[in-house]
Amino acid sequence: MDYLVKGNDIYLKQDDFDLEQTLDCGQAFRWEKDGDKFFGKALDKSLTIYSKNDYFVFENTKEKDFIDFWVNYFDLETDYGELKELFSCDKTLSKACEFAWGIRILKQDSFEALCSFIISQNNNIPRIKGIISRMCELFGHFPTPKQLSEADENMLSPLRAGFRSKYLIDCGKKVFSGEIKLEEIKTSEIVDSRKNLMKIKGVGPKVAECALLYGMYKTEAFPVDVWIKRVLSEYYPEGFPQELYKYQGIAQQYLFHYIRKGL
Repeated sequence: MDYLVKGNDIYLKQDDFDLEQTLDCGQAFRWEKDGDKFFGKALDKSLTIYSKNDYFVFENTKEKDFIDFWVNYFDLETDYGELKELFSCDKTLSKACEFAWGIRILKQDSFEALCSFIISQNNNIPRIKGIISRMCELFGHFPTPKQLSEADENMLSPLRAGFRSKYLIDCGKKVFSGEIKLEEIKTSEIVDSRKNLMKIKGVGPKVAECALLYGMYKTEAFPVDVWIKRVLSEYYPEGFPQELYKYQGIAQQYLFHYIRKGL
């Protein structure tokens, strides 16, 4: 990883990284683009980031925050070039990697990602972003498990989240009480992790896979929506290559972007 500190900014050189492909591909919902710049929050840490010449500029960012938080968040220490070389054994996936060359998996907070994908059910990205924005406004920040556990549907009505409000409350109660232990789920076998997450009301297979991949960096998690169903049906009728199982969640992200925007 190659970076410079210039005044109040961090200038990063990074291969296999594209801001739009990474921040606007449906894995996180607290980022907005204005011109060439992306503005966003993760765990209520704010960031403005943009590309300039051969660098990514982390505007007004302390070096400590960059090292301690943003390097991990953007998965900057993973060699995606090596992963793409691994994926090149598969013709369709090789094309997907060529098209969506700059996608990285964001390492989001487990609770924030879980709540975000509960909200995502039967929803579109602008509405998901709106609900999450109103939720942060209501609580003054992204709510903690304790705050959601103490809420009721009437309190959450300004979110306009519909049936999802009761699921968010149940999620908050189960995490705050310790019935659902997110740190243990992170390190459990994925079969057990899925089973435990689905004890939360409204968390089915797809939401569980998204929470595991984007909130716990379980790269074997494989979210399946209508786009990925199409990919599997057309290009992998006998199943996704098992030799790629360990990283199939990352492979899925390339395929999702490719089938949705490029194929």
